[in-house]
Amino acid sequence: MGEKQEKFTIKDLPLSERPYEKLEKLGAEMLSNAELLAIIIKTGSKDETSVSLAQRILKQDESDSGFDFLYNISLEQLRSIKGIGRVKSVQVKALMELAKRIASTYGMGNRVVIKSPDDVKKLVMEEMRHLKKEVFKVILLNTKSHLIKHINISMGSLNASVVHPREVFSEAVKVGCSGLIFVHNHPSGDPEPSLEDLETTERLVSGGNILGIKVLDHIIIGNGTYMSFKERGLI
Repeated sequence: MGEKQEKFTIKDLPLSERPYEKLEKLGAEMLSNAELLAIIIKTGSKDETSVSLAQRILKQDESDSGFDFLYNISLEQLRSIKGIGRVKSVQVKALMELAKRIASTYGMGNRVVIKSPDDVKKLVMEEMRHLKKEVFKVILLNTKSHLIKHINISMGSLNASVVHPREVFSEAVKVGCSGLIFVHNHPSGDPEPSLEDLETTERLVSGGNILGIKVLDHIIIGNGTYMSFKERGLI
């Protein structure tokens, strides 16, 4: 009889290919992006480990982190990647949405206070920096600068046709806010204001003055950067 063939198990893999065990032994902060993603997608295939599959997913994007790709990829695009089916694609999209929601409130406590452009950055940066289309958002505040809510008003290039004072101020009047902040993103990553940005802001500030609702700032979100109209002296 020949020698008995030993069964291959997960424990035979090096620690680098066992993200669950590595996290337990060393802590989550010691895992790479691919290893963390591998834990979310759980399994690989008969041809590759979950870590190898996660590395291949992250390499789909040309950015340093691969997260731009994951924020914007559709479920259908995810499923087109070899080794990614319905369950794994849903797990990845759920992870990215949860990451955005956590990032939007991290470090700001249970009651969000907006007193500076940096506070706005903490609130919306991770949600808006990866968007492929311009989204115009309004942040509504009470007299103590506490956040009442922030809502999306429109999607598309910032101009008179998509951002009208009626839509912008209707919710502000309804909730009785005392001040508001406009926020929109530039998909190019460059937060410098365009001529349309300047003209639209001036028109909306005038509308707020008529209604007695103070426009505190307009912030343009880039890729990890922002521009504040108030800091530039434009409001």
